[in-house]
Amino acid sequence: MSKEEDNKAIVVRWFTDFWGDKVNLDVVDEIAAPDMLLRYSLHEPRRGHADIKAFMRDFRAAFPDLAFGATAELIAEGDYVVGQWEGGGTHTGPAFGDFIAGSLPANTGRKMRFTGTTVLKVVNGKIVEEIGLDDGVACLTQLGILKAA
Repeated sequence: MSKEEDNKAIVVRWFTDFWGDKVNLDVVDEIAAPDMLLRYSLHEPRRGHADIKAFMRDFRAAFPDLAFGATAELIAEGDYVVGQWEGGGTHTGPAFGDFIAGSLPANTGRKMRFTGTTVLKVVNGKIVEEIGLDDGVACLTQLGILKAA
């Protein structure tokens, strides 16, 4: 397999085990670099295994049905893999204050569904960064944090 194919396989596993409908936080220790950076426009940047796991535990507690899936084939070049996705969930859990633009009280029942594009950098078989641009305006509007114009 080429480097690009190897990197795509790592990213597929990450998307399935970390962002899929059934989270497996062991994947963080297995394929994320110890100082991995996770950055999306909706949340404060996260760095390192413990911080990334805490982020996902809190996100999943607030949105137990949280799931994301690919909407296009992955594109790979050198150390970089790009993916398009869509996903979301229903806020049926505890209060959630990790959004940059606001927070939710417990169990609002509000649903979010949005899309995004993510660029992951894979070096020596480990994900060193995941930088995503998501449709945060749609997400935060659906959750009632932003008001529609």
